[in-house]
Amino acid sequence: MSKILRGLRGATTATANTSDAILDATEELLAALRDANGFEPGDVESAIFTSSPDLTADYPARAARRLGWTDVPLLGAAEVNVPPPLGVARCIRVLLHFYTSKSQRALKHMYLRDAAKLRPDR
Repeated sequence: MSKILRGLRGATTATANTSDAILDATEELLAALRDANGFEPGDVESAIFTSSPDLTADYPARAARRLGWTDVPLLGAAEVNVPPPLGVARCIRVLLHFYTSKSQRALKHMYLRDAAKLRPDR
């Protein structure tokens, strides 16, 4: 079966504004997306990471590099500072573009930790 480019979303939260907390949370999210959707770094065309304005200690995209995504174009940006209840503190989001033979409906988007509030339907 041939592969097509699809978009995959995910989000999580860091326990603190520290490099370790940001990178650990992001690695956990990327691993969960990989495990649930069956892709490898070579399938990923690009990834866009955003983080809430209260996360300034590191770039979430560095976690992808630590997982071996050395040839994947990565971009980071700051989220809009939306207050609760819509906004989520210490939130990291990702939009992956990757090649898969799965339909868009079959993809498993992941919302971990406190980011689960963003998509209670997932």
